[in-house]
Amino acid sequence: MRCYWGEEDVWFYFEVDAEGWVTRQVELQGPELTPIAAASLDEWQQAHDAGRLDEYNGRFGITAELPVSEWEGHDPEQLTAEEFEEVWGPARRQIASRPHRPLGPADAS
Repeated sequence: MRCYWGEEDVWFYFEVDAEGWVTRQVELQGPELTPIAAASLDEWQQAHDAGRLDEYNGRFGITAELPVSEWEGHDPEQLTAEEFEEVWGPARRQIASRPHRPLGPADAS
């Protein structure tokens, strides 16, 4: 599914499981549809377990924290799995290919 947030000029693309939880999420911003996030819940959990959550979030972002059934003010458009993959693949490759600045002491919380 996908939806648009006009305030930030961002398209959100979501892959959801049978219970409505977001398993993968892509965010594309501006008229150029620049990828700003391409996060996977499975990868997020692995990063969490490995103590690398800040690094993962800083690079790929996070997925929505509520199931779709609890969203308010969103009217998402349904997409096929193939349509999601057409957005996921290029966005993920573009984000992964960007130079990533390691977190330094000033970034620690």
